Amino acid sequence: MKSELEKCLAGEWYDCHDPVFLEFKTRARNLMKEYNSLPYEEKEKRREVLAQLFESIGTNVSVGNPFICDYGRNISLGDNVSINMNCTFVDCNKITVGSNVLISSNVQIYTATHPVELRDRLTPEWTSESGEYFCRTYALPVTIGDGCWIGGGVIILPGVTIGRGSVIGAGSVVTKDIPENCVAAGNPCRILRRINENDF
Repeated sequence: MKSELEKCLAGEWYDCHDPVFLEFKTRARNLMKEYNSLPYEEKEKRREVLAQLFESIGTNVSVGNPFICDYGRNISLGDNVSINMNCTFVDCNKITVGSNVLISSNVQIYTATHPVELRDRLTPEWTSESGEYFCRTYALPVTIGDGCWIGGGVIILPGVTIGRGSVIGAGSVVTKDIPENCVAAGNPCRILRRINENDF
């Protein structure tokens, strides 16, 4: 029988109030509180905290504060990554960011979601005494490839992969995968043009 954590990472319905997730959240909140209070100049200490918070972190990584995440432990960053201020990563499942990536201010990345149909979304025979959450939750990974630039205020939804070298215009809502070497923008986000691969 799968644990709730195994169900979560497999993209299946899981109990987001299971004690293991509450433990992850508490640890992440404490580390974020510390990180967000550190001044920009304390780069070594800031990196130490991020190394504790994230699953992995490459070299030459900058994360502006405030920064908000759910667990932290499901976030992996490559080398030469810049994440600007006021970004939110809901990392119930894996968020993988490649190398040479720019993520602008106010970007939101979501892995957690719920079934669309109400009969599927509500937990059957739920009561406040049952210990279960009243609605069903699942989470899908998000991947941002090497060399991407994510514009300000972009929202990336669960299960999305953004291909290597692509640029997402400011304010876009990315609902589906974006292939490599594209400029894409809008709500929903659509491909506007290709980028010459030789420029990458």
